[in-house]
Amino acid sequence: MIEIEGLTKRFGTVAAVSGLSLKVGKGEVLGFLGPNGAGKSTTMKMVTGYLTPTEGRIRVCGHDVETSTIGAQAAIGYLPEGAPAYGDMTARQFLTFIAEVRGFFGAEAKARVATAVEKTELAPVLDQTIETLSKGFKRRVGLAQAILHDPPVLIMDEPTDGLDPNQKHSVRTLIRNMAAQKAIIVSTHLLEEVEAICTRAVIIDRGTIVADGTPSQLLARSRYHNAVTLALPDHEVAAAEKGLKALAAVAGIEKNSSDDNIIRLTIFPKSGALLIEAVGAMAIKENWTVKEMYAEPGRLDEVFRAITTRDTDRVKAARA
Repeated sequence: MIEIEGLTKRFGTVAAVSGLSLKVGKGEVLGFLGPNGAGKSTTMKMVTGYLTPTEGRIRVCGHDVETSTIGAQAAIGYLPEGAPAYGDMTARQFLTFIAEVRGFFGAEAKARVATAVEKTELAPVLDQTIETLSKGFKRRVGLAQAILHDPPVLIMDEPTDGLDPNQKHSVRTLIRNMAAQKAIIVSTHLLEEVEAICTRAVIIDRGTIVADGTPSQLLARSRYHNAVTLALPDHEVAAAEKGLKALAAVAGIEKNSSDDNIIRLTIFPKSGALLIEAVGAMAIKENWTVKEMYAEPGRLDEVFRAITTRDTDRVKAARA
């Protein structure tokens, strides 16, 4: 439903996006990740037709974004960064305006607005001017306008920015419920969001794709994948470390103190080997006083840091 081929965008001598190619199919929720300045927002602005590529092609539901812009944009619901809207309008007036822009009038427009309001839980503020709303409600107004025409493609920049935990849960549930019938791109800095709602994650850095896979596949690249965390009283730690290091599948152990004389050991596997059963068996055999034990799926933040460029290095490269 979204096809991107060789997408490049240059601003003067700076390449914000370089030869990016990507396809997103129906039923996919794609987490679009990258450091600040990596090219995420620039890519989404090109996909939605707000920026013209320097090179490359984009098709949305078969419509070329450059030669059939209106056809492509009609198929897209777009929540931009900051959720811009007309502040002097009420939420109801703004959504009615969007409905009319999308070609709905009268009873149909009212029905579309009512459905979007219900899905985004905007009823309590519907007749307040947008400029008086909290950041979270402004974000939900932006989400409501994006889904109002029930588009087959949704592109959202930080959809849960400014929302409290309950509101985040509601929005994530809404995205999951819509996902089967749409192609969805979610740009986010919240790695927890990727694990919560995304079926696939793409990480870009310096305008190019550096990772593409399911959240589970990316987690498997973490050094913490299948690592075991074990909490023991400090007087048992030395013997435990000695025994654990003798296990063939153990690559190393990190030690961290906590309260009440409890020490947490993180036991890292060799080549992602499963350790939890061997560690558990040793704990039982040696009669350790285990306060806590669990296997880690991996840590996306650690994978992210390992494969992306630091801000200082990116600035130096741009200047060079």
